[in-house]
Amino acid sequence: MESIESFFTWLFGTRPGVLVLMVGGVLLFLLIAWLLEKRTRKQFYNHEKSEDDWDLFDNEG
Repeated sequence: MESIESFFTWLFGTRPGVLVLMVGGVLLFLLIAWLLEKRTRKQFYNHEKSEDDWDLFDNEG
């Protein structure tokens, strides 16, 4: 039980621990965004593009 307490003390009480929390959070949200983008593209694969459409990843050219 003491090892868990020392881990949380390190994680929330030191600069490297907080940095690990921040970087881990950013990576987690990037992974979630990437997965949701893939699901959306799979669901709307036959969407006809108009002049008002824009594409963040622009697969064409």
